[in-house]
Formats: sequence, C-alpha cells, structure tokens
Amino acid sequence: MIFKGRELAYTEQGEDLIKRFVENLNDIAKLEVPPKMEGRSMSAILVPLSKKNKKQK
Repeated sequence: MIFKGRELAYTEQGEDLIKRFVENLNDIAKLEVPPKMEGRSMSAILVPLSKKNKKQK
C-alpha cells in the first residue's frame, strides 16, 4: 500500500485494511511478516498454506 500526500496521517487505517485483507485470506495463506512501514509504503508478506494444511481444516 502506497500512501500519498496527507494520507500518511492515516497509516493506522492502512494497517487495519491490510489486517482485514490477511484475515480474508486466512484459509489459503498465512501471515509471515506483519504489516510494516517503509518510507511511504506499507507491506506485509503472506505465504500460501501447504496442501496438507488445507486438508486438515
């Protein structure tokens, strides 16, 4: 997520949006690196779940 101009004042809302995105993908991916700010951008890293983990759920 890239913040432009005054959007930097609302980074908490951006983090909430990324967390909701991660929750929606909970059944196919897991969070490897939580959201973090790097300059004007915020990112998180997700990794796919293995096929074994999908079958167990």
